[in-house]
Amino acid sequence: MFAKTHSTKTADIKKNWVLIDATGLVVGRLASLIALRLRGKHKPSFTPHVDDGDNIVVINAEKVVLTGRKRDDKVYHHYSGFQGGIKERSAKFILEGRFPERIIEKAVERMLPRGPLGRKQLGNLRVYKGAEHPHAAQNPTPLDVASLNRKNARS
Repeated sequence: MFAKTHSTKTADIKKNWVLIDATGLVVGRLASLIALRLRGKHKPSFTPHVDDGDNIVVINAEKVVLTGRKRDDKVYHHYSGFQGGIKERSAKFILEGRFPERIIEKAVERMLPRGPLGRKQLGNLRVYKGAEHPHAAQNPTPLDVASLNRKNARS
């Protein structure tokens, strides 16, 4: 009579490995797609309280693109813990620095739910600034994000 609601058990989860080349991709659109896949919302077996998403490897994080004037104007804040200890860095400073992968990590982190499950799902994301990554043994399938929508990539 009525269709039963499907709820995935942890034993039934199948995690895939996905490789994304971030060269020329827009940060927000890339982060949105990564967050969707980390949560597992692209699968028909999606269950909100279970870590059902894929493992994602992002390479060439330093070649990512911010639209408009965000490269110069966007500011990331962090607090040192002391009075008057609020620090700020521009996106340009971070992208040209030692850890440009933090731009993508922060964007994805802020699109995932807060709490233990969100932190666990964020652990399935690996971002590297160069083209090299140590996950060749997992055989990640490449995902061409630029071909999904013409707005995803900028020259």
